[in-house]
Amino acid sequence: MPTPKKGPRLASSPAHERLMLANMATSLFQNGRITTTLPKAKRLRPLAERLITFAKRGDLHSRRRVMRVIRNKSVVHMLFTQIAEMMEQREGGYTRITKIASRHGDNAQMAVIELVTEPLSAKKATVAEAEAATKVAAEKEAEAPVAEATEAPVEAAAEAPAEETAEKAE
Repeated sequence: MPTPKKGPRLASSPAHERLMLANMATSLFQNGRITTTLPKAKRLRPLAERLITFAKRGDLHSRRRVMRVIRNKSVVHMLFTQIAEMMEQREGGYTRITKIASRHGDNAQMAVIELVTEPLSAKKATVAEAEAATKVAAEKEAEAPVAEATEAPVEAAAEAPAEETAEKAE
């Protein structure tokens, strides 16, 4: 068997690794957090975040793509209704990996991978709101000179016939 390009596999074969990651993702979405080894947590993070992104889309195609990985329909339903709703404001970073003490038996590095359930910080929300307000103000300023330029010739044209009629009256 040729060696994989991305480094050694977590398990004996690619199929076993895929199944193992699918089971860990199912447990993560069911429980909100799982304890596993650090390499497994690092391999699980991109898969879990991709599944949450699909859940945020919410269409039928996304649901079917998630069902390829997670075979439990109740977990998929919970992912699309509850977890996707919690992550609606986030643009990424749905999971957090925290290192914990090594495992006693074989001294393996352990980690907790969990879903980030806290809302976005108020500071980031304020900054985003201020940027949006600045953008709207800049657009209004860009429109104002255009409106003034179109009104000026109309006023000048209106004044010219009035002067001509005044001259004719004299």
